[in-house]
Amino acid sequence: MFDGQRVLVTGGAGFIGSHLCDRLLQAGHEVLCIDNFYSSTKSNVEHLLKHPRFELMRHDVTFPLYVEVDEIYHLACPASPVHYQRDPVQLGLAKRTKARILLTSTSEVYGDPEVHPQREDYWGHVNPIGPRACYDEGKRAAETLFLDYWRQHDLSIKVVRLFNTYGPRMHPRDGRVVSNFVMSALLGEPLTIYGDGSQSRSFCYVDDLVEGLLRMMGTQHAVTGPINLGNPGEFTIAELADLVIELTGTSSPIERLPLPADDPVRRRPDITLAKKVVGWQPTVQLREGLLRTIDYFRSSDSAFMAPAIATARLNN
Repeated sequence: MFDGQRVLVTGGAGFIGSHLCDRLLQAGHEVLCIDNFYSSTKSNVEHLLKHPRFELMRHDVTFPLYVEVDEIYHLACPASPVHYQRDPVQLGLAKRTKARILLTSTSEVYGDPEVHPQREDYWGHVNPIGPRACYDEGKRAAETLFLDYWRQHDLSIKVVRLFNTYGPRMHPRDGRVVSNFVMSALLGEPLTIYGDGSQSRSFCYVDDLVEGLLRMMGTQHAVTGPINLGNPGEFTIAELADLVIELTGTSSPIERLPLPADDPVRRRPDITLAKKVVGWQPTVQLREGLLRTIDYFRSSDSAFMAPAIATARLNN
């Protein structure tokens, strides 16, 4: 007899979502994965299609979805379009079904922070009309909507702020610095650093992040967040580039370009709340996580990488 939860994962065929689906199934739950494949790929969940407790549905979360679920992980969010209007649809579903709902927000809500490291009670330093604003402000608006539904309807919400997640199943050309560096290194292309490379980031391996999502969903009703989920290890972009070059053994040069507008100078999470309230902290160090990520992109199982690697080998 099935005694798990019926769990909806929006954006479930994406990088983080597909790993979350894996873990939920391993825990004995039924998983309804919905995705419009705007920025994801079916290959991320292809290994799950025959699983008896997994269902994949192509659906745009801007439209209502009439299903019965116990929990909702709301991960659907392309990084460029204005998207905050999507959240009321899922909040309405959670209200109707009395499901617990978790929003994956982002460290981008802190903007270019003047407080370091960033704590959840810091309101941020965001340029509302800058080139990054649609993502930053979209997530800030989403957090506002979630907290409004909690205050007005006592909806069981959870809000987490993610810091630079990386790992297998990243899209190789998604614009994130880890995938950009690894792809460039494996193909013998220049690694592009913007500015002098002294700007810093914190990188959280996807397995650690998924563990944090599951633990946050399991907290008491009164725990709403927002709570930071990220690895507090801090590395400059130049250090990351050097490490990728070392681990891939590439001869790729480093190319420097002007720093984009509103690019944050420093970014590192204070995870005191995550440790105290959620009982979570990351365990995978950057070197180990990068090795796993590099292995993924080198693997013939990577539908994106295999043709590019084959071409690169022919040219070397």
